[in-house]
Amino acid sequence: MNFRPNFTFTKDENGIPIAEKEKKYESVDKYMATDLITFGLDQDLQEVINSMITHEISGAPVLDNNNNLVGIITEKDCLKAIIDVDYHNQPLSKGKVKDYMTKDVQTVSIENDVLDVANAFLKTHFRRFPVVNDGKLIGQVSRRDILKAANSIEATTW
Repeated sequence: MNFRPNFTFTKDENGIPIAEKEKKYESVDKYMATDLITFGLDQDLQEVINSMITHEISGAPVLDNNNNLVGIITEKDCLKAIIDVDYHNQPLSKGKVKDYMTKDVQTVSIENDVLDVANAFLKTHFRRFPVVNDGKLIGQVSRRDILKAANSIEATTW
C-alpha cells in the first residue's frame, strides 16, 4: 500500500512551486510548559538540588545573564556532582551549575508539531526539550506533555 502525504504548494521568490507537507497535528506550543523554573550559570548546586526537590522537577534550563539558553541541568548531572565532590572530598556548595550542566542542548522549535517532537523523543534519551522561537527560550515540552497531546490526535485511516 502506498502512502502519499498531503502537500500544499507555495511559490518561492522565483515563482517555482514548493511542496510543503500539510500539518495535521497541533503545534507543540499548545502543550508546552511556559512557567519555567530556570537556573543561572553561577548558582550553587545545593541550591539547585533543593529547588528540584521542592518543585518536584527532574531538570531545568540554564540561562546566562542575557537570558540566553546555554544548557540544561538535570538530576543526573547533580548525581555526577555528588560523586565528584565525594571523590575530591569537597563540599557540594562549591559546585556550580556551569561545571556540571549539559551544554549541548537539543531544542525544538515552536514550529514543530507534536508528532515531530514525539519522533525526536524516540530518537534520544532526553526527557524534555526546551522550546525556542527565534533562538529564545519560550517554554519546555516533556514526554508527558506529548502523551497528553496524544488524546487529541485522531487515528489515521489507511
